[in-house]
Amino acid sequence: MSMPNVNLEQLCPDKKGLKRDLKSRHLMMISIGGTIGTGLFLGSGQTISQAGPVGAIMGYLVGSFIMLMVLLCLAELSIAMPIAGSFQSYASRFISPAAGFTTGWLYWVNWAVCIAADFTAAGIIANNWFPGVPVWIWCGGFVIVLAVLNLISVKSYGEAEFWFAGIKVTAIIVFIVAGLALMFGAVGHEGAIGLSNFSTGQGLFPNGFSAVFLAMIAVSYSFQGAELVGIAAGECEEPNKNIPRVIKGVTFRIILFYVVAIVVLAGTIPWREAGVLESPFAHVFGRIGMPFAETIMSAVVLTSALSAGNSALYACSRLLWSMSKEGLAPSWLGKLNKNGVPYYGVIITLVLAGMSLLTQVYAADTVYLWLMASTGLTGCLIWVIIGWCQIKFRQEYIRLGGKVSDLVFRTPMYPLVPILTIVLNLGVVASLYFDETQHIVLLTGAIFIIAVYLYYQLFMSKKKNALASETL
Repeated sequence: MSMPNVNLEQLCPDKKGLKRDLKSRHLMMISIGGTIGTGLFLGSGQTISQAGPVGAIMGYLVGSFIMLMVLLCLAELSIAMPIAGSFQSYASRFISPAAGFTTGWLYWVNWAVCIAADFTAAGIIANNWFPGVPVWIWCGGFVIVLAVLNLISVKSYGEAEFWFAGIKVTAIIVFIVAGLALMFGAVGHEGAIGLSNFSTGQGLFPNGFSAVFLAMIAVSYSFQGAELVGIAAGECEEPNKNIPRVIKGVTFRIILFYVVAIVVLAGTIPWREAGVLESPFAHVFGRIGMPFAETIMSAVVLTSALSAGNSALYACSRLLWSMSKEGLAPSWLGKLNKNGVPYYGVIITLVLAGMSLLTQVYAADTVYLWLMASTGLTGCLIWVIIGWCQIKFRQEYIRLGGKVSDLVFRTPMYPLVPILTIVLNLGVVASLYFDETQHIVLLTGAIFIIAVYLYYQLFMSKKKNALASETL
């Protein structure tokens, strides 16, 4: 006797109201835009200097592998249940409401603070071009631009992010081609560099393997943001058709852009020099004779910062909307404007981002430092939650009589992949202990997580239990 198919809508119901106006190309660029930020363009040289060329490539390969494990887990979940709350809603349903509450608010604060950092980076670049206009005015202008893009409609947001992210993707592709041409003597006046820069004269790891290990920690953060594809799935048209294709495409492109770009950087810049260059990409473009290389790359970095901020603002507003529908956030955050946008979520996120900007100016060594540090663990812990939810979802699905063969996408090598996802990300968190500069990340992150969880247990759980009793 065959078992009945499980109604996935009942297993983790979608929340009605948002419009499915995002196309697959929008979804692809939202995830890429959230993942590839200013770090690749500005911070990659420091990674090469710290770990050596081979060590840096190893670090990015490890980060790519961890991200791949996460996205394989998220693919099964988001294709089976394409809802705006994504992993926050999955945590509420398959782990506990307390886990969903903690996941949602941690992720929201993480991205809201990151928006402030993106605004600051963009404001500093604009101020370098026009010194007469203070950074804070530029930041205010960027706030207005992103607010308008997000408030008009999800389609306008998706289109803007498509072009924002498209600029930095184009810059990376051009850089890869130009860098390879420089390495093999097709451009510039240096002759063929070949693979000479991979020889450090001090072995594979010139600063020891411990330096590679510490670099891997930093690199693992670089890939966070790829999970935004799960949140955007709730507004994707034809999710069963588009989400599998998008997740596969996102995974391949992010790995390609990061790893190949690092290989080219390591091959074109001596590892000792890489750490002191403000913009390694501009340095390489300058060597091939590209006019205005610094200015062009500054424009790309500015666009990259706005792209990352745009993706983060979208994710935050949808997360707050989703939590309000579950009773884990104030109900007014669930209100939509006539175009189906959760406008209060957009506004309150920008308010927190603005407060973060103020602390950066007035309390940079205390409040802002703690805010930034408290977000350090969030990405890895969210990825742990995704792996955990995938295991719990599969167990629940089978328990209710579902056939794994009926799932549109199945996480391969189950349960190895979700277990690896959990273990590797917990390993990254644990490894922070071995880097003294990261102790504040562990401390503030732990305090913040415990505080949010305890708030739910002390206040929210009683309220939800009382509401449940009234309905009985």
